[in-house]
Amino acid sequence: MADASAYADNIKKYTKGYNQAAAEKIVGHLGIALRNKDSAIVACTDAGELDRVREKWCRGKLALAQKQQELDAAIQAVCDQMKAEGGQKSRVTFYYLLAEHFGRLDALAG
Repeated sequence: MADASAYADNIKKYTKGYNQAAAEKIVGHLGIALRNKDSAIVACTDAGELDRVREKWCRGKLALAQKQQELDAAIQAVCDQMKAEGGQKSRVTFYYLLAEHFGRLDALAG
């Protein structure tokens, strides 16, 4: 099981509940990418990056069928929610908040 403890405090800043099993699944999914500082953060100013978040995470891993504009709006909402992080938005927290937004935490944890 992947260790999500390093991300727990950051996630808890943005959510009332904390689903450790879901966070561990996200850390496990991201795996080696988390070792690289650049790939461990989400750059909300990079359109290509946000497209990858939508296609690989939202559509791929979360299997969401919403229209592109709905997914993009949710991604932008998380960017806004995490604005205080500046350019250092944790990918684990970002993905967690998207999964939570679409009610997919339990699916990840299961």
